[in-house]
Amino acid sequence: MTTDPRAALDRLVAALEAHLQAASRRQGEADPAVVSAYQTLADAFETYDEALYTAYDEVTPFVLYDDTEDADDLDEDLDLEDLDDDDEDDEDDPVDDLDGSEVLDADDLEDADAR
Repeated sequence: MTTDPRAALDRLVAALEAHLQAASRRQGEADPAVVSAYQTLADAFETYDEALYTAYDEVTPFVLYDDTEDADDLDEDLDLEDLDDDDEDDEDDPVDDLDGSEVLDADDLEDADAR
């Protein structure tokens, strides 16, 4: 099935709008309107991504995960025990912000107020 990328993009934007609207009116964790909007959004994205690739040999930087299979793969790739070990080493180290400046914690702020 060949789809015009512009038409697929229009459907994707409409699906994003519908998902936002459903999410803002959510009535519980498994609200059927949100679930439906989620699936419509996922389908619209896949259609757009395929149309973009077919027409222009281009892809988007996004990946859709299957609820069970890919989540399991992600858990295997991410070893939480390794993260816990790293946290122990960093406990006394100053934390740096992305720009390299030191980030102050609550104790630092209390020390500054005491001066």
